[in-house]
Amino acid sequence: MNPLIEGMILGLTLSVMLGPALFTLIQTSIHRGLYRGVILAFGIFLSDLALVWFCYLGAAQIFGDERNGLLFGVIGGVILIAFGIVTYLRKVQISTDDMLYNVKKPGPMTYIFKGFFLNFANPFVWLFWISVMVTVSASYGAESFSVQLFFAGSLITILTTDLLKVFVANQLKRYLKPRFLIALNHSVGVLLVAFGIFLVVKTFLKF
Repeated sequence: MNPLIEGMILGLTLSVMLGPALFTLIQTSIHRGLYRGVILAFGIFLSDLALVWFCYLGAAQIFGDERNGLLFGVIGGVILIAFGIVTYLRKVQISTDDMLYNVKKPGPMTYIFKGFFLNFANPFVWLFWISVMVTVSASYGAESFSVQLFFAGSLITILTTDLLKVFVANQLKRYLKPRFLIALNHSVGVLLVAFGIFLVVKTFLKF
C-alpha cells in the first residue's frame, strides 16, 4: 500500500481517539466560535508536527532515561490539571439573546499556544508518535522518502479532521441550551483534571 495512504489511515484512527485535546477543541468551537476553534486546531497540528520532527531526529533516545520519563510524565500531567482547573473555574455570563458566552476572548496566539502545549504535554501522544516512528522507519528505512510521505499523510489527515470537528461543533451550537453549554464547560474541566491525575499516577507507577 502507498505510504501516503497508510499515513492517512493512521491519521483517521488517531482523529477518533478520545483525549483532552479533542474535548477542548469541541468546547472552544462551541464557546468561542469557529475562528478560534480553527486557531486551536492549528496549534494542535503544530504540536504534532513538532513531535514527529523530534522523533524523526531521534528524540526517543532522550526519553529512554527513566528519570527523564518520570519528569516529563509529571510535568505533562500537572499542565493538564492546570488547564482543567482554569476551564472549570472560568466565570461566564450567559446572554439570553443569543445564548453565547459574553466573556473577553483571548487573542489568537493564546489559542495557538493552548493547542500546542495541551497536545505537547501529553506523554501518551509522545509515546504514540515514537512507537509509530520506530515501526515506520523499520519498514521503509529511517532516511526513506516514504517515511516523510507517511507522516505527511497522517498530519494532513489529522488537521483536516480537526477542522471538520470545529465546523460541526460550531454549526450545532445554535441548537444547544445554555445549561448544556455550562455543563460542557464543567465536564471538559473535570476530564482534563482527571486525565492529568491519571497521567501523574500512571507515571509514578511505571517508574
